[in-house]
Amino acid sequence: MTNFVEMSIAKAINAGIRKAMADNPKVLVFGEDVAQLGGVFRVTEGILDEFGPSRIFNSPIAESGIIGTAIGLAMRGYSPVAEIQFDGFIFPAFNQITSQLAKMQNRSEGFTTMPVVIRVPFGGGIGAVEHHSESPEAYFAHTAGLRVISPSNPNDAYWMIQQAIKSNDPVLFFEPKRRYWQKGQVNLDEPPAGMHTAKVLRPGSQVTVAAYGPMVAVALQAAEIAASEGTSLEVIDMRSMSPIDFATIIESVKKTGRLVVTHEASTFVSISSEVAARVAELAFYHLEAPVIRVGGFDVPYPSAKLEEKFLPDADRILEAVDRVLAY
Repeated sequence: MTNFVEMSIAKAINAGIRKAMADNPKVLVFGEDVAQLGGVFRVTEGILDEFGPSRIFNSPIAESGIIGTAIGLAMRGYSPVAEIQFDGFIFPAFNQITSQLAKMQNRSEGFTTMPVVIRVPFGGGIGAVEHHSESPEAYFAHTAGLRVISPSNPNDAYWMIQQAIKSNDPVLFFEPKRRYWQKGQVNLDEPPAGMHTAKVLRPGSQVTVAAYGPMVAVALQAAEIAASEGTSLEVIDMRSMSPIDFATIIESVKKTGRLVVTHEASTFVSISSEVAARVAELAFYHLEAPVIRVGGFDVPYPSAKLEEKFLPDADRILEAVDRVLAY
């Protein structure tokens, strides 16, 4: 009998980390305020009581040092899980991630593996101040040697964090912070898919809508509205931004003939840019309209009182749907 439990995304990540730590004594968790406090979003709450200060500990407020420590631990045979407290704080560690972590295995011709997971709460929608609502995933998806993934629901959160920790490659694990409290059923016995496999969450026939992370819920909302108006949208949760499961997206596009890609990040040089380019290359003769991208505007993330105007909503997705259907 399959064991299902309802929990939030935050609790599912917590449970997944605990399972990984129980299975492998080399898994260590650290970052700013992750131990006694349990992190600012309480995602690591209670882990200190279960595993003690040798397995989970606080770091100095120094993101470059956090990643440098993770690299050193990985070289000594550990599987570090490092938290960057907020998305916009990751940039002081950018050099360590892109110049060292991403290249270490290639530099050593595969002799040195880098089983490092970097947890990054990302995206907007929480009314925060500057540097707390960024979507920097494209920087890292662009960098060879890094895996970049994001769960959109509790079941994926529970399993994908475990899959990331088991990987011998470094993984950027982007957590949709405005969805931390979204609840759902978690299958504790069987993973839903590999961590780089996209999933069709809602079958449809007229337009494919691809999203990941926090925008998946918005895409599903748009599909509900469209259905009430007689339009059938197929919603794909990409789940992985590097590598991207293009096969699932292209199979859907061959059926619908139209594609809208959406995310919170601005669309200029973005994940959606790569999806649009690859679909145009590999499924050109199946397209009935240009691929349209829906993202944040090409401006710095605004103050909290303006973020609702910045973040893509169901109306903006539906406007893009109307445009591709007009061709």
